[in-house]
Amino acid sequence: MSPDQATLSIVIVNWNTREYLLGALKSIYDAPPDYCIQVIVVDNASTDSSAQAVQDAFPQVELVASDTNLGYASGNNVGMKLATGDYVLLLNPDVELEPDALNRAVAIAKTKDKLSALGARQITPEGTIQRSVRGFPKPASVFYEAIGLSRLFPRSKLFGAYRMTWFDYKSEMHVDQPMGTFLLIPSPVLKEVGLLDEQFPIFFNEVDWCYRASLQGYVAWYSPEVELLHYGGGSTRQVKPKMAWESRRSLLDYYWKHYRGIAYLPIFWIASAASYIQTKIVSSKRAK
Repeated sequence: MSPDQATLSIVIVNWNTREYLLGALKSIYDAPPDYCIQVIVVDNASTDSSAQAVQDAFPQVELVASDTNLGYASGNNVGMKLATGDYVLLLNPDVELEPDALNRAVAIAKTKDKLSALGARQITPEGTIQRSVRGFPKPASVFYEAIGLSRLFPRSKLFGAYRMTWFDYKSEMHVDQPMGTFLLIPSPVLKEVGLLDEQFPIFFNEVDWCYRASLQGYVAWYSPEVELLHYGGGSTRQVKPKMAWESRRSLLDYYWKHYRGIAYLPIFWIASAASYIQTKIVSSKRAK
């Protein structure tokens, strides 16, 4: 079948994670689903021969080798514009899919009305379940996070509404935002909601997308029936100190985009101060 007949288009954005990327592609092609897939790799000017390695090992992949590092959001947008499948899967390169994961994901997605995105259960190399769903960072939850109540009361559904540390990863549930490591989106919904917002180049682009989808009546789901191994931070580990601030800055940018009223400003200032202090603490610890 040609990509024009694909049920699923898989978009992977890569930056200097060649071995992870090859492992992810191997997990896809070693146990392909029962339907036609289109796999698109957008390489963000890697210096570790990632693009050449993909060409050599997986010539069936549609490879976009960028001359510059476009960032995660922009790279995904490039891939999504090329996607022709009924569903589009945003997939990180530092994962290995369980053999039947893609079959299960599409089958589950077909049963959900008004689905925005489907997330998967993510297992760490140590065999533990990774916390991969969160609530939307609304003003109250951002405030609880900034002043530390979310850490003092991690099992509280009120104070822990953002990190969702109480969440049961054994049950299928609708959630605000599954982690973008594995995000399966119906193509008609993607066309309606639009692409990722590139003002969030690395973090919070999927959060913003899921929130925009929710405003149009769509709902995201988490399913433990779809499982993958997630090594975690393959690209961001290479620039850890910078990423510590980038994550918090993206949270503030997200908040500012969606909560601009005067009434929300005090929380923005408190969150900004807390983010600055936390980043300094994290940076000082890593410098030792």
